[in-house]
Amino acid sequence: MATIRLGDEAPNFNAKTTEGDINFHDWLGDSWGILFSHPADYTPVCTTELGTVAKYKEEFDKRNVKVVALSVDGLDSHKGWIGDINETQGTTVNFPIIADEDRKVSELYDMIHPNADSKLTVRSVFVIGDDKKVKLIITYPASTGRNFDELLRVIDSLQLTAYHKVATPANWNNGEDVVVSPAIATEDIPSMFPKGHKVVKPYLRTTPQPNLD
Repeated sequence: MATIRLGDEAPNFNAKTTEGDINFHDWLGDSWGILFSHPADYTPVCTTELGTVAKYKEEFDKRNVKVVALSVDGLDSHKGWIGDINETQGTTVNFPIIADEDRKVSELYDMIHPNADSKLTVRSVFVIGDDKKVKLIITYPASTGRNFDELLRVIDSLQLTAYHKVATPANWNNGEDVVVSPAIATEDIPSMFPKGHKVVKPYLRTTPQPNLD
């Protein structure tokens, strides 16, 4: 089994989902994507996670991000569970859930970790750019629910740094100052970042976020 690393092309696949059959790359189109797995249907932490994702759809849409979930349970199970999610989380599931009973996608993306569980997927997260390249990989244990505010924060950083020669510092949030790429000479900063800059150290220069008015 090949290990997926940052910068690799996200493996393509065909799958059955609660919103019909998809070809993953075709379904993504020119959008960014989040592919995330959950250990099983009708489990408490996953119920809260999928409800949270449904509530965040507007935020994902603003960032041109499509979200798709996965577990090794079947479509009938998924569809029954969606009723529970909608009821208990006060929302409506508005994204597809992949039925991966044959574990093809789980194995393609190395979502089953035998030391954790030999059959069920761990809480894997893959953020995929509009170039179909893997931008972020996070793996949580089954006992820990994911922080989707953090995933939005990371997507903001990934999209900003993909198009501007900057990086984001620790605990950065959208709208805050960013770090100028070390590859840019200090004397070139004013022409590239006209909002101003601060030299903390020769290797640490900050500037206001460039993609905001």
